[in-house]
Amino acid sequence: MASTDTSTQPGPETGTGTGGGPGAGPEGGPGGGAPVPHSDMAGLEAGLDALETVQTARTPLRTTLVQKVLPPVLAVGLVLIVWQVLVWAEVAPRYKLPSPDAVWAELTDAWNKGTLLGFIWTSVSRGLLGFALALAIGTPLGLLVARVKFVRAAIGPILSGLQSLPSVAWVPPAVIWLGLNDSMMYAVILLGAVPSIANGLVSGIDQVPPLFLRAGRTLGATGLRGTWHVVLPAALPGYLAGLKQGWAFSWRSLMAAEIIATSPDLGMGLGQLLENGRTNGSMSMVFLAIFLILIVGIAIDLLIFSPLERRVLRGRGLLVKS
Repeated sequence: MASTDTSTQPGPETGTGTGGGPGAGPEGGPGGGAPVPHSDMAGLEAGLDALETVQTARTPLRTTLVQKVLPPVLAVGLVLIVWQVLVWAEVAPRYKLPSPDAVWAELTDAWNKGTLLGFIWTSVSRGLLGFALALAIGTPLGLLVARVKFVRAAIGPILSGLQSLPSVAWVPPAVIWLGLNDSMMYAVILLGAVPSIANGLVSGIDQVPPLFLRAGRTLGATGLRGTWHVVLPAALPGYLAGLKQGWAFSWRSLMAAEIIATSPDLGMGLGQLLENGRTNGSMSMVFLAIFLILIVGIAIDLLIFSPLERRVLRGRGLLVKS
């Protein structure tokens, strides 16, 4: 920032003393105030420069471990301790509340049989492919609803209603229409995720400042060019929130479909594992399926959506430390 000259220059109407020229105050400064010392102005400029500077230094590994890794590890440890205490206290029979050791034995048994990764991959592959299809459909649909008033008035309320509809409600009609196959699974995922993705994009576009749109039109960014270079980047935070919610709905919809619609032709996913545990009366298998479903959901968020969110915030100067 360039330095501001604060020295007073005598003009034809102003003296160098305390004389009262036009606009001169009792101390000879403009507007009646004393001249600001050069040292104070330099300090002010340095502070403003510091505010405008984005800190890009990476957080030390030790600090990252203490602040981000240690808290969830301690939380998991606390849950395991409370769980084991409840088992020792016999608050419920073992067939209702298995011990952590029993669930761990179920996990190691599935690993030794070579079926554990198959359970996870069957569900994860379906979930990611279904989410990709929902993304390809929900994004243009959200743009259309946000930019065309007639379309918003026609199907905007329907999208909001579909978003509030439980995903499990789509499983019976999907089974009747499409049968017990992967197409039924993907249809349930789409019906659960597309409204969330579209509504998230609509919300993000509604929050774009009108000044951005006018500036884009002035620079020639109209039509598809304006959508790609102005609207979508400006709406990215809201769109990303819609994507996270869309993935959550995709995963929940898939689990509901796998629990209700079971067939040998569908393979064995985490939802089928959960249902098999209920059918066989094995609470250790039920707990294992629940933990695996939870871990996959957390892993997808940490590996995909959290880095995207940090990148968007960092690009807007909202994330001081990486």
